[in-house]
Amino acid sequence: MGRVKSKHISLSFSNLLFSAIASAPLKNALDWASRSPNVWAGKPAAIVSAGGGHGGAKSQYHLRQIGVFLDLHFINKPEFFLNAFQPPAKFNSDGDLIDEDAKNRLLAILLSLKAFTLQLQGKN
Repeated sequence: MGRVKSKHISLSFSNLLFSAIASAPLKNALDWASRSPNVWAGKPAAIVSAGGGHGGAKSQYHLRQIGVFLDLHFINKPEFFLNAFQPPAKFNSDGDLIDEDAKNRLLAILLSLKAFTLQLQGKN
């Protein structure tokens, strides 16, 4: 994981709703990759989440807390929480995102992450 992540200049995390905390596999992967040298340190990042109710908001905030310790720099806005079960349908039977509003919001996240990455690199 360290070899792969060291090549990336920014990261995007997708977080499943899991009892209002980051899922165990994600937390474990974050912990392992933070061992010396911490491949997360100084990297810009974004989080998107989908679930019921608030669309994974609580687990997303938990992931942000973890990111502080790991020295990840998350974008603040826009935030992306998707209530995957509220009509209209958000995904097709293959799991592809089909909701146009959600696609536009996801694009806004990625553009914000790109701008933040360039800012941190001094290219803005």
